[in-house]
Amino acid sequence: MASTAFDIGGDLGVRRLGFGAMRLPTEPGADREHSLAVVRRAVELGVTLVDTAHLYGGGANEELLAEALYPYPEGLLVTTKVGVARTGPDGAWRLDGRPAILRDQVDQALRRLRVERIELLQLHRVDPETPMADQLGTLAELQAEGKVGRLGLSEVTVGELEQAREIIDVVSVQNRYNLLDREHEPVLAACEAAGIAFLPWRPVAAGTAGERTEIAAVAAECGATPTQVALAWLLGRSPVVLPIPGTARIDHLEENLAAQDVELTQVHRERLDRLTG
Repeated sequence: MASTAFDIGGDLGVRRLGFGAMRLPTEPGADREHSLAVVRRAVELGVTLVDTAHLYGGGANEELLAEALYPYPEGLLVTTKVGVARTGPDGAWRLDGRPAILRDQVDQALRRLRVERIELLQLHRVDPETPMADQLGTLAELQAEGKVGRLGLSEVTVGELEQAREIIDVVSVQNRYNLLDREHEPVLAACEAAGIAFLPWRPVAAGTAGERTEIAAVAAECGATPTQVALAWLLGRSPVVLPIPGTARIDHLEENLAAQDVELTQVHRERLDRLTG
């Protein structure tokens, strides 16, 4: 059985199977109340890593998490991301890593999450129009000021990770990765070699896992669902992998979190390893 815990940055202990809050409805009404219930249930079931971002509703997702969970239980990590802003034509979302934007989004996150320090902050995307040194330098300044504890990246290449590590101490990388989509395999390998947490977003290929005969067959043999097999495969793929499956339904949440109890044999893993998207 794969280890269920990981220390991000060597000192921030979390359970490896986390929760991605992106899909939660935030508009007032019954859907929002259900979102609050989903988040609270996730923590009740032992989740200690919850992922959000400024992009998710322009901060509305951060406010939702604070409403659901504040005051936060000891040991709970709510990580957020900055670097995407409504600064495009007609207020459209665009990558924006200018220092003033990053600083403003961090200050907004501190207020919305009701914290004095964001223990893990990730750059949502590298802005190609702003020098990386300016983007990461700003985050390092915020870290030095005590507003941020640790720094991570999202959707980066191996080269960008190497470049970033010359500027900051990178403790996490959040890239798209799952059983059927392994484009970022080289990035995962680089993270594993350096002991950097790798948070795969979209950890389950939406709507496809159950359609693959081999995944369905393994699931039947394990007494699990295809989704649970996909998550169990990730947990066994590398000790640095911290999946953050997201859902707006409590039954799906409970299904996802039960994946840590699914035991794949070596033969199962070899069969799954041979799959490609």
